[in-house]
Amino acid sequence: MSFQSPWLLLALLVVPLVVAYALWLDRRRARYAVAFTNLDVLAQVASPRRRPWRWLPLALFLLALIAASTALARPKAKVHVPSDKATVVLLVDVSGSMRANDVKPTRLGAAQAAMDTFADHVPKGVRLGLVTFSSNPDLLVIPTTDRAVLHEGIDLLVPEAGTAIGDGLAMAVRVAKTSLGGAKKGKDGKVPAAIVLLSDGAQTRGVLTPLQGADRARSAGIRVYTVALGTKNGTLGFGGGPFGGYGLGGGFGGGGGFGNGGRRFPVRPDPVTLAAIARETDGAAYTASSASKVQSVYKKLGSSIAQKTTTREVSSWFVGAAALLLFASLGAARITGSRLP
Repeated sequence: MSFQSPWLLLALLVVPLVVAYALWLDRRRARYAVAFTNLDVLAQVASPRRRPWRWLPLALFLLALIAASTALARPKAKVHVPSDKATVVLLVDVSGSMRANDVKPTRLGAAQAAMDTFADHVPKGVRLGLVTFSSNPDLLVIPTTDRAVLHEGIDLLVPEAGTAIGDGLAMAVRVAKTSLGGAKKGKDGKVPAAIVLLSDGAQTRGVLTPLQGADRARSAGIRVYTVALGTKNGTLGFGGGPFGGYGLGGGFGGGGGFGNGGRRFPVRPDPVTLAAIARETDGAAYTASSASKVQSVYKKLGSSIAQKTTTREVSSWFVGAAALLLFASLGAARITGSRLP
């Protein structure tokens, strides 16, 4: 915290003066002698001479003086405020393993609900985009402030084939950079953009490795926040159907499985790789093994991710605190019967 007029902090010198005056007044009152001929009456009207709470009104009054004196110096502090020029790209895995129902109703269903929650908690001026990846990345929604368009894109998500995390990151970086135009990096080496990557498994497809994709994000000054979705007990069965089970091409999904047999195989998340991506880009890594947990993660990110740090005068904080403390002091004086100096 800094002060625009630090010399006005000299007003704080009034505090020890008030303390000294209060002590002097207390001793002066103690020296007054009152003659009572009826000791029974004296016992009834006299209260204990030393009541520890008799100093409470004075203490609150002194705190009010401190707050008011500080406000005079016009304090400034660094605060986090919503950034209306930021871009956030939601990068979501739509591989076949997102059909697993260890997270209810399915992994993809839980992710869709969480992304809808995220969109509702991000400041309205922030542009949100949507990129998906399975065997290849796809841009579904270019960064926009129109939340209805984003919600429509989220509703269209369906499980597909393999998992190309690195290629997905590379596309998300390109999308974010295009949205920002010529935005320059700040003092922290970052641009006002972020990527929220959700995946439920290890990479099985793609040209770039996950860390190569992370390197592109780091070079562009974009933080990546990762969410590993699913449990270690998640499984999928072989089978046909419109999206299949485990396709002949080696990826999840796709038509033409191995038939409607009963064999199942594990589809575990890969939190280690996702944590490495977040660490490489100065982001943060999360794990979510339930629908409520992934909702909580996205809600938290939505409220904090599109923030910028700025210096703002906070005199009003101290004025408000001084007013509250003064009223509290007057209330305490009325309750305890004590008098302020």
